Amino acid sequence: MTVAGETHELSRGDADRLREALGRALTERREFFNTVGERREDGSYVVSRRGADSAGHRKVFERFESVARLYDRLPDEFTADDVGERGLTGGRRHMLVHHFAEHPEFDCELASRQPLTARKG
Repeated sequence: MTVAGETHELSRGDADRLREALGRALTERREFFNTVGERREDGSYVVSRRGADSAGHRKVFERFESVARLYDRLPDEFTADDVGERGLTGGRRHMLVHHFAEHPEFDCELASRQPLTARKG
């Protein structure tokens, strides 16, 4: 293998360990209280309701950065309706509000459960 112009030889075992480490770095599944965030090998990011297995409880984004851009466009205090204005419908809107509040990448917390409202930090 050549990296930055330097050639490195790896044993079969070292190559297998490197491949496994790269796979773990590129894919990740994080479970939170209400939601799950999953980075897939193809680069997509999936937000799903924890414990649900139907497509109606999942939203697939092209990349994690797409989720971050959605979050950035939301007002400082937002509801599921605000998320719905970005083209999301049904329970997915509520799921994303929960995901923003649960995921450490987003400086956000739930401000109210009725109506479901989150506030950026």
